[in-house]
Amino acid sequence: MVHGVDDLESGGSSDPVASSSESRPLMRSSYPPPSRPGDSQPFSSRPRVSEPPPSQTGRLQRLSRIPFLPFVPVVVFVLSAIVAVSIVLLGVGELKAQSDDAASMRARILSQTLAARLRATSLEDRQHVIERAASRSGAELLLVTQDGVVRVDGSLGAPSTERLIDLLVEGEGETNSQMGRVRFSATPLGPPLGHLTLVSFVRAPETPYATGSLISSVAFLTVLLVGIALAVGFALARDVVQDVEFTGERVAEMAMFGAEPSGRLIPVRSADQVGLLTSAFNVLVERFAAAEHAYRQDLATAQAHDRDRSAFLAALSHELRTPLNAVLGFADVLLAEVDGPLSEEARENLEIVRKSGDHLRALIDDILDLSGLESGEFQLTRGNVDLFGVASQVVREARATISHKPLKLSLLGESSIVWADERRVRQIIGNLVGNAVKFTREGSVEVSVAPHGNVSRVTVKDTGPGIAPEMQSAIFEEFQQAGDLHARRAGSGLGLAITRRLVAMHGGLIELESRLGEGSRFTVTLPASSEVAPRSAPAHEAPE
Repeated sequence: MVHGVDDLESGGSSDPVASSSESRPLMRSSYPPPSRPGDSQPFSSRPRVSEPPPSQTGRLQRLSRIPFLPFVPVVVFVLSAIVAVSIVLLGVGELKAQSDDAASMRARILSQTLAARLRATSLEDRQHVIERAASRSGAELLLVTQDGVVRVDGSLGAPSTERLIDLLVEGEGETNSQMGRVRFSATPLGPPLGHLTLVSFVRAPETPYATGSLISSVAFLTVLLVGIALAVGFALARDVVQDVEFTGERVAEMAMFGAEPSGRLIPVRSADQVGLLTSAFNVLVERFAAAEHAYRQDLATAQAHDRDRSAFLAALSHELRTPLNAVLGFADVLLAEVDGPLSEEARENLEIVRKSGDHLRALIDDILDLSGLESGEFQLTRGNVDLFGVASQVVREARATISHKPLKLSLLGESSIVWADERRVRQIIGNLVGNAVKFTREGSVEVSVAPHGNVSRVTVKDTGPGIAPEMQSAIFEEFQQAGDLHARRAGSGLGLAITRRLVAMHGGLIELESRLGEGSRFTVTLPASSEVAPRSAPAHEAPE
């Protein structure tokens, strides 16, 4: 069943806690109170551990799968094989060049020697001399004229006339014949046989002589040297791996949960780069230990100052409250005209004193609440609370403060039970409604209550000035306010900070949506039952 509270018209504006260019939650009230053993995180937020990007994670996983110990010998073997093959190729190339030079020299010597002999040989014996020389030397011999005509053929097959003319022009070089690749040399017989030229062809083998011996020798030397290199590389890699594993285990021990923050120094087991890295890590550990010691000293000093400050605030607030209660009490007595009627001016002055006293008492209450929250002495007494009933009381009390404003205050919703501390829920709603009424000069303030599954929500929406985006986070901090200067002076800047902490203690969340000039919307979500609330109550929560 939906209930409603009569709309009241007055003027005001919502707390300066609203303005976001987009309708989105600005803050979920997961304010982390000072961490203590047993504290539970509100269900609205959970700490997230940052993870490396997927690309980096995949690359690290691929690198971790490469075994370093066999990796080094494999690299040594591959490099050695490449070097050996390069040596063989260079050696074979050099042998081939020398073999070609030897064939060219043999062809030149054979041609010149036989040409000299043919000059002294009769025409009838030239055929016999050339054939016998070809048979004994294993070469091909041709006696040709200057125009390429073969006079004596001591070959397996003479080239064409055009090719013979080209060979005569070149004088010597490389060509192909029936024997395959050959080196040739052409020598003129000279006078009186200057029109004849002797051409000799000596075979130049594709595979130079001694190539097999070179390959077998290089292979034997390579196997010997590679074996030694593999043994040395494996030993060095094993030592490096052992040193790295040892260092990694010690670092992992330091990183384990519960280990000493500063850790222990790692023994330096080698004088190589791993040893240098270990030494540098030890220097880092020593610096971290010194920094940790200084941090602990500073933290202890800060905690002591914080305790002193909290104690001072609590004592000061209590001391201020005692005379303030007396002032308020006498003001009430005088306003009741117990000692006689008051003039209009006197009543007006007493009203100012009464309002100022109430404002001062509210400020003192905020300081006391903040001091209790920070010291961990703040206690909750939970039970089943009708959220709509509490909101009705807050709205009813707020009507008296807006009688002079053109402001419409309304309450919508239905009965909704939450598992909470009724007094603190009233304080939460009161702070939000009080801010909305205080900062909204005209327009409307709407309070709505509705259950949502296993949680219940109370929303305070106003048509106030809204809050700038850069201020939407700051207003939830202590002593931070938004809005005009006059509105800021009207409060201590603690209301929303205390509200956020109270919501977090209940395991709830607070959200803000706001646009400048369009108003603000605060939404508080609280657990509807004890099963939704945190299982282990914080240390500052009182037992039921």
